[in-house]
Amino acid sequence: MKYSKELIDELNVKAKKLRRYVIESVGVGMAGHMGGSNSSADIVTALYFYKMKYDPKNPKLVDRDRFLLSKGHVGILQYSALADAGFFPVEDLKKTKDLGFHLQGHPDFIKTPGIEAGTGSLGQGLSIGLGMALGLKLDDIKSKVYVLVGDGELNEGQIWEAAMAASNFKSDNLVAIVDHNKMQATGKLVDKMNPGDIVAKWKSFDWNVIEIDGHNMEEILTALDKADEVKDKPTVIIANTIKGKGISFMENVVSFHNGMLNEQTYAQAIKELS
Repeated sequence: MKYSKELIDELNVKAKKLRRYVIESVGVGMAGHMGGSNSSADIVTALYFYKMKYDPKNPKLVDRDRFLLSKGHVGILQYSALADAGFFPVEDLKKTKDLGFHLQGHPDFIKTPGIEAGTGSLGQGLSIGLGMALGLKLDDIKSKVYVLVGDGELNEGQIWEAAMAASNFKSDNLVAIVDHNKMQATGKLVDKMNPGDIVAKWKSFDWNVIEIDGHNMEEILTALDKADEVKDKPTVIIANTIKGKGISFMENVVSFHNGMLNEQTYAQAIKELS
């Protein structure tokens, strides 16, 4: 599929903007999940500003596409996309995690417009997304459900129960996206619980599997569009990414899974994203 250079450039600029919002949300001297937010930023940009149907003035639009951030600890990334899309003011981002505010550390669907489910207890998002996808089919609503999971989250058994069920029910309106940055909270996947060949695993569950460079915008768009063509199978997009992508001192540094910035590193991050 061909995409214009203007579209690709626009989305790449938008992804950099979301990364900057993430850094500004965390600020100086506070811990925040910047590593996984930055590895997922290109994917989330493509979903919100190319692929998904939604209305920020009507967050409960019946035939909207649904996005679930199963790896809910990177909620600051989804908040950045929602703010830029017009669900609430961008200025709100600087109050993220303030006591009583509508932008908490993990997404809260009761408080925050545009959030579909409370997530962050890892492993649950794909099950929730499958339930939504099946419900849409029962109601004959032609919408998609997209679920972003972390590769460390694949350690959770509930992911594989949902994968088995989705295949069994031929849930072709469900798309899982694995942020495959190959790191989890305390180290490399292969050193903690080696998931092995995850492409082969998803294929063994009879999913349509697409493997991409999760920072190549054209590959991301192509994968999302190809998922629309698949019938009677759910699709999983394995997005190979870099933890901390876009900020030189964060890339592939596990301590930035939930890291902290001082004034110097904050200024450097903002400079690199400007």
